[in-house]
Amino acid sequence: MKILVVGGGGREHAIVHALAQSHHRPKLYCAPGNPGIAQEAALVNIPADAVRELADFAEKENIDLTVVGPEAPLLAGIVDIFEERGLRIYGPRKAAALIEGSKSFAKDLMLANGVPTAWYRTFTDLQEAKSFVREKGAPIVIKADGLAAGKGVVVAMTLAEAEDALEAMMGEKVFGEAGTRVVIEEYLEGQEATVMAFVDGKTIRVMEASQDHKPVFDGDKGPNTGGMGTYSPVPLATPELYQQVEESIIRPVVDALREQGTPFKGTLYAGLMLTKDGPKVIEFNARFGDPETQVILPRLQSDLVDVMLAVVEGRLHEIDLSWKSDAAVCVIMAAEGYPGSYRKGELIHGLAQVNENVFVYHAGTAEKDGQIVTSGGRVLGVTGFGKDLASAKASAYSGVEQIHFQGAHYRRDIADKAFKS
Repeated sequence: MKILVVGGGGREHAIVHALAQSHHRPKLYCAPGNPGIAQEAALVNIPADAVRELADFAEKENIDLTVVGPEAPLLAGIVDIFEERGLRIYGPRKAAALIEGSKSFAKDLMLANGVPTAWYRTFTDLQEAKSFVREKGAPIVIKADGLAAGKGVVVAMTLAEAEDALEAMMGEKVFGEAGTRVVIEEYLEGQEATVMAFVDGKTIRVMEASQDHKPVFDGDKGPNTGGMGTYSPVPLATPELYQQVEESIIRPVVDALREQGTPFKGTLYAGLMLTKDGPKVIEFNARFGDPETQVILPRLQSDLVDVMLAVVEGRLHEIDLSWKSDAAVCVIMAAEGYPGSYRKGELIHGLAQVNENVFVYHAGTAEKDGQIVTSGGRVLGVTGFGKDLASAKASAYSGVEQIHFQGAHYRRDIADKAFKS
């Protein structure tokens, strides 16, 4: 069996590593991949958004299954193109992926189907948006409607912060066309949790929960990033919560998308705020989260190839997921300056020094003269494992201490909320 994974970050490294454990013993390819992924898959020099070129490669190499990691190729219609050529591919078609590609589409879908979420208004006019913010007051949440690599959300604690965010998104176009339309939302209080689910258009299999840490600094301070670390399991995620999330959040959305002729197949990601009134949706994504995948897939006991094939073939009802009891904590080591402009090309030391309870997922790395250097903002996802969260956290940070590159920074409080809940 030949499997192609599309993408080149930490999430894709986690997907490749999980697929490599399959009893199918697949021959793995990754486009474009990274030096860490190269340990387990043949790298293919095709960008993740070159969707027709990827389809050509899959045809030529007789790829049995393609797995899409990032959101951009999904919204470029990669699944539509592959399916039209009779190629098996894991992920939603473009029309269903719009649940991530347009926050206003997602909010309208939730409103129409009774899914609990924050109140919201959508704006395309900067002055009207500013007037609305002044009317509502702070704290308030400003979101670029389109894709912004996880950075298009500002939790504004003051009116000045809210107006600055609107000016940056709509006036200065810091996120390009993604900020032409903005969604202004109610500020929700509580702890965040991520619940992802395998979906085959009809059947749902909910994964274990994780908790991401978006702000760049300890104590949830500073600007939002693509994610500075995560952990699983989440103590707040009770059996009752899983049932509530599946029945009142994921099921209505899956049914609505199918009924409107755009069934969702792949991984549906629900970013939640656990409020005093129950879970409310912050956002939906149309793929595996990053860095959530780095703690979820290592805990999956079921064979990932079997699960993905069941999704693609519409027989997920045949699969029951099983999970390891072990905990996982992932700490992101970021480049100097991230999430703003950051340095590249710094030599990474100590990757071979981590102990057996640690796995290092490459996110923003490259190879230069036979050595591994930094090439992205989020460079490494250092993931520790243990019988419980305390030992997994200790493993993760022991791994971080072994690794060095100029200007590296990371949060020191990943998973601390688990011990306060």
